[in-house]
Amino acid sequence: MLLVSMLFLPGSEMTFAHDVKEKEDKSWWWRDSWWNEGQIEVPKNYEVEVSWSSFERNGVEIPIMVVRPKKKGNYPAVFFQHGRRGLGGLVQRHAKRVAARGFVVLAPDIYKAHFLGTHPIEHDYELEKDVNAAIDVLLKRKDISSKQACMYSHTRGGYYTLKVATTFKRQDKEIACYVSYYPHWQDPNAPEPMQVYGYAKEIDEFKLPALIFIGEQEQYQRRRIIETSIGVLKSKGRDARLIIYPGVGRGFDFRPPNIRTFADDLAAKDAVQRAARFMRKHLTNK
Repeated sequence: MLLVSMLFLPGSEMTFAHDVKEKEDKSWWWRDSWWNEGQIEVPKNYEVEVSWSSFERNGVEIPIMVVRPKKKGNYPAVFFQHGRRGLGGLVQRHAKRVAARGFVVLAPDIYKAHFLGTHPIEHDYELEKDVNAAIDVLLKRKDISSKQACMYSHTRGGYYTLKVATTFKRQDKEIACYVSYYPHWQDPNAPEPMQVYGYAKEIDEFKLPALIFIGEQEQYQRRRIIETSIGVLKSKGRDARLIIYPGVGRGFDFRPPNIRTFADDLAAKDAVQRAARFMRKHLTNK
């Protein structure tokens, strides 16, 4: 055993770990009410109802799912955009979880509208117009309490909604905020080096308050682009925050029961509650 002795001369100063001030910004998550009094921000749950309809754009019928609280009344508007999986059963459950926090959620099925299967490789830029048109369908509803909507997405849905905000110039007009789970923040048709080392050029134009969720074990190339993009947004003074959940990977919000873990569930429940508080904050009085 090696014994190490230290000699401190008179007048010298000792610095202990507990004397070092924490430089991390805790303001966004620290609550004195929890630390001192044990109070937790308990979410309110709403029973939800689902309805299906459609709207037409350029002669194409685009199915839309609307999920809202059963309790009568108007609620803030949320636009839910699916990713490469399409709007299947697992993803529909996520839309229900958002609505159960007290929102009217509209989700278009742009793949079904064009008879596309799940997980398409190439990106069809024409579908971005469908997503943009669906925003107007949501904002014309009589049961919403906000004049603007927040966009909520995952995977490639994050790219569709990024384009709606920037290319279609919806940010700070019809759209108040942006939430996305491990978004594909790069043109899916861009060459391989750009998929690893670059980021979508639209990020430079993006101004919306953004809340992004990923798992610690997210795919390297996707995580790299997201972290780079968040850095770019912060360097421009944008309100952008990235939440990274330890011990979980891709798809923690909708992973099926046969492979779902406790960590997946903890992350998914925490993320949807944080997203609800974030969206409600930005949709209040808007």
